[in-house]
Amino acid sequence: MNLTYLNDLTVQVRRDILRMVHQVNSGHPGGSLGCTEFMVALHQELMDYSTDFTMDGHNEDLFFLSNGHISPVLYSVLARSGYFDVAELATFRKINSRLQGHPTTHEHLPGVRIASGSLGQGLSVAIGAALSKKLNNDSKIVYSLHGDGEMQEGQNWEAIMYAGSKKVDNLIATVDLNGQQIDGSTADVMDLGDLGQKFEAFGWEVLHIKEGNNLEAIVDRMKQAKAKTGRQKPIAVMLHTVMGNGVDFMMHTHAWHGKAPNDDQLATALAQNPETLGDY
Repeated sequence: MNLTYLNDLTVQVRRDILRMVHQVNSGHPGGSLGCTEFMVALHQELMDYSTDFTMDGHNEDLFFLSNGHISPVLYSVLARSGYFDVAELATFRKINSRLQGHPTTHEHLPGVRIASGSLGQGLSVAIGAALSKKLNNDSKIVYSLHGDGEMQEGQNWEAIMYAGSKKVDNLIATVDLNGQQIDGSTADVMDLGDLGQKFEAFGWEVLHIKEGNNLEAIVDRMKQAKAKTGRQKPIAVMLHTVMGNGVDFMMHTHAWHGKAPNDDQLATALAQNPETLGDY
């Protein structure tokens, strides 16, 4: 693992996120920044995939972003991983762009296999993909990412119950536990309780990443999660992150869930994340 490169890439992805939402005064920077380390680690160190993109993804690991509003981090990481030209990030949320506010499939963007604007649906799709791999004797892993506020959606719990009862053990579902959602803290809006215990009660193996914004901790713990696949239980990872990580005035608050920085705020945020690999 080249930790220096991963750290540099993480900073550059943060810059991409900030510049993308600023240029159109629209988007979701808070959760995107909080998941930057995870998304970088997943695509650079953990997943086995090809950038020669096909929708079926046979013989490669698959990733499904369920909380699709954090599309800025997905787009940046896909571009910086070679799926499409980094320069295309400049089209984010513009008319006729493939980089819509929520990922879509009809735009045929490499790396995107489902439209994920409506919350609560991604786990069901990931389970379907995992079962498909089993039917096709494909030994690769299906990964998914979900917001903690998103877990208030009922469809998740049908999916969680199904995956546990059917022993979908080639699936690793990660929940971003930043404790924030659009209207406030998850504790105030609808307290989630101990999500890890709830997954366990539905027959899942659960791991926690307490340092969810630490690249080394993420890589180490996710490798442990992968080692637990194939043992008759789906895997759930509780990723403890800070919303808005890397930009001091965006951290620990729901205020930046879906708000773009103004010119002065962008300059301050970029100064906290000096350019490393080149802006688009």
